[in-house]
Amino acid sequence: MRTIIVTLLVLYIAPDPNSAFRLLPIPGISSAYFSTQVSDAQKKADEIVASLNKKKEMVKEKYGVRKEKYKEVRCELVVKADPSEYSGAYEASDLGLGYSLTMRVGNDGRVDASGYEPAETGAKESRQFTLRNARVEGALLTAEKVYADGAVEKFEGVFIKRTVLNSPTEEGVSSFGLGVVGRQIVIGGSTLDKIFYQRKE
Repeated sequence: MRTIIVTLLVLYIAPDPNSAFRLLPIPGISSAYFSTQVSDAQKKADEIVASLNKKKEMVKEKYGVRKEKYKEVRCELVVKADPSEYSGAYEASDLGLGYSLTMRVGNDGRVDASGYEPAETGAKESRQFTLRNARVEGALLTAEKVYADGAVEKFEGVFIKRTVLNSPTEEGVSSFGLGVVGRQIVIGGSTLDKIFYQRKE
């Protein structure tokens, strides 16, 4: 937390013409304290978006043939003045396993949302959930994820512009969506703890 102490002064012309100009504090707000704080929501959003960024570079050389592989994902927070603009249907199309989320966001940041994801027992079976006590603050969405069987998990994500680059010199392909962290899933032998829900156009 950073606190800035500011004393406001005003130039005052004394009624006595023989008196010099004097600087006097403004009554009532002299030595006023203006506190500028980075909110907990902003700190959390910054932490999450930082974890969503990644870059991989690989160079292989075999029989005199050099092969380079590059992939970078850059994420930027998207903060909308009107939270209702986050409303829409989202899908984790990169995973191709039926991760979807539909939400309606009010002007006050309250969220009504539900979605589907593969069941634990197999990708062909869907598991429905709703978001309880869901709220948007800045770019951060927090809620409790409640499944049909009563199980509850923490749900945290940020609204982002996500850009994927396959070369350090290209502009990349960008899309808007929700980056969610925390829940581990296993796909093709790899364990992931981040999901990007891209908003459908």
